[in-house]
Amino acid sequence: MDSKKLEIFMTAADLGSFSKASEVVGYTQSGLTHMMDALEKEIGFPLLQRNHSGIQLSPQGEKLMPAIREFLQANANLKNRIRDITEEHHEVIRVAAYASITMHWMPEILYRFRRICPGVDIDLRMVDHAGEPFELLKNGQTDVIFASRHVASFCDWTPLYYEQMYAILPKDYPINGRKCFPLREFDGKVFLMPYGKFDQDVNAILEPLGIFPRSTLCRVDDETVIRMVSRGLGVSMMSELMIRGNTDDVLCIPVMPAAQRELGIGVHKKKPLTEHVRMLRECVMGFTKEYKKDRCSS
Repeated sequence: MDSKKLEIFMTAADLGSFSKASEVVGYTQSGLTHMMDALEKEIGFPLLQRNHSGIQLSPQGEKLMPAIREFLQANANLKNRIRDITEEHHEVIRVAAYASITMHWMPEILYRFRRICPGVDIDLRMVDHAGEPFELLKNGQTDVIFASRHVASFCDWTPLYYEQMYAILPKDYPINGRKCFPLREFDGKVFLMPYGKFDQDVNAILEPLGIFPRSTLCRVDDETVIRMVSRGLGVSMMSELMIRGNTDDVLCIPVMPAAQRELGIGVHKKKPLTEHVRMLRECVMGFTKEYKKDRCSS
């Protein structure tokens, strides 16, 4: 049964006029009349009665109309559900994350999320500036951020992991058997400062202690800073994800007193969370819970 014909029939019956119905549905009056004749022939009995004042339902049409309305409502519900599923299938979650998180966390997180939400795409954007994720979130250019904690009143922040901070030293640095590097030993030394306002994390640790190294801002990536340290060009301090896998040519030891930076996931407070963003956040929290256990046992 052609639902379009039934919709037009219902419109004509409700308006009581083929001429009025033709204006609403966009058919000529003769075309609409021809369509209704074809519908009545298909059904097998008359649905409408024509008279000088217009049209009205026939006795058979009166009996059939409730079922037609029910059928059209069910058809509309089906179309809406199909549309919802189609839109759901094409949902894209925009994610901005630090390079270190993108490299070491996101492959596993995306793998886990794809298994539970195979129809949702993740648009992953790697940033090289500590404040960029928050700027993107504030301006509505991303949906989810992974970063270290910054003061941002618009951000709904969930802590995930506390990263240990490490001193990065040349191989020949006189450690003298020490297991930790005193932060005060940075004072006055040539310090290769991470680029992209990641110095905020470093200064937040050193300045309250009155420690002021001779900072040299390096507009290069973390790996290059580590290579520069290996050549004796200075010392540095980085978090565990920033140095992971790049420590063969340097000494890498925890600082003392112990220092950390807080990594977390953020969304905009004023933007309603979709169900899939909630599922992504739960997936991330499950991953970091396991990650912490693995780090503690290693």
